[in-house]
Amino acid sequence: MPGPVFRYKQKMAMEEVILVNEKDEVLGSMEKMQAHEKGILHRAISVFIFNSRKQVLLQRRALHKYHSAGLWSNTCCSHPRPGESAASAAKRRLMEEMGMVLELEHKDEFIYKVALEKGLSEHEYDHVFVGYSEEVPNPNPEEVMDYRWVSIDELNKELHVHPERYTYWFKLLSDRMAKWL
Repeated sequence: MPGPVFRYKQKMAMEEVILVNEKDEVLGSMEKMQAHEKGILHRAISVFIFNSRKQVLLQRRALHKYHSAGLWSNTCCSHPRPGESAASAAKRRLMEEMGMVLELEHKDEFIYKVALEKGLSEHEYDHVFVGYSEEVPNPNPEEVMDYRWVSIDELNKELHVHPERYTYWFKLLSDRMAKWL
């Protein structure tokens, strides 16, 4: 029976992302890995979940992820499928990655581009969603190797001392989190 790394790569090969321009207007779609190899701008989502103690829920990405494996990041992140809204994708991926179902609010959008390991790059028009919950997550081990709740102050200290432990896009968004609480 194939292991999680094989199943993950097989799933990746079938997924498509939505190609967009700088105004988030749809231009078409492309196989996910191809878009990351070519650095083509595509739509993405990032989800941040906060609790009543003003902590953010972080996940540590599974070691077999195609990039940024083993790094800490926001609660979940991914890409809408062709024909799927960013809001629907955010709710779907929160359930698929963290086993959580809750209401999310669209809070922000931004574009970023960065070269990653293995000749890949991220060039994303990212829609940011925020939710509030006291729920204990039930992470999918094919997506998430660990999770934790952390205060913004503690997180900022960690980001200053060990920025290499966090994903690029998370570091870009970390200074905006306080206003979403």
